[in-house]
Amino acid sequence: MSTSFVLTVVSKDHPGIVETLSKLLEEHGGNWTESSMLSMAGQFAGILLASVPDRQVEAFVKGLARLESQGMQIVAKRAVAVPGLAAQREFTLDLVGQDRPGIVHDITRILAKHQVNVQELETHCQSASMSGESLFLAHARLLIPADTPIEDLQDELEDLANELMVDIKLEE
Repeated sequence: MSTSFVLTVVSKDHPGIVETLSKLLEEHGGNWTESSMLSMAGQFAGILLASVPDRQVEAFVKGLARLESQGMQIVAKRAVAVPGLAAQREFTLDLVGQDRPGIVHDITRILAKHQVNVQELETHCQSASMSGESLFLAHARLLIPADTPIEDLQDELEDLANELMVDIKLEE
């Protein structure tokens, strides 16, 4: 049997961070299952799903703690099965508009009201090609409960898009 962990890692960015993590996993017979990692503003941030044989869990966790002496901040949480995913539908949400404070909060307030679970969210700003103004772009992967009226959610998102003067697209 094996135990799965969700690891979050933050460190000053430098070469070798991913290699160090993968080496620790390999040393304990672990498997790197899924991850998302990036460098932002001179910091490395990553999230990783990994599994380790049960007999290696204690040694693996101690190895993670030792990595803190190398400047890595690591939080390890045992993964648990998530019930009820079958009763949800997967959608994507894309947003493009002029950047301003509060866009993410405005969108997620509506999503939370409808019990929508944000599975993945990527955002960035870029310069608009003609005006040079800052554009905010967001892409999200969402799980929406099967009993949520999509038309109601769509209407609220469209009202918000009009208010913020942004384009929002919700697709299954």
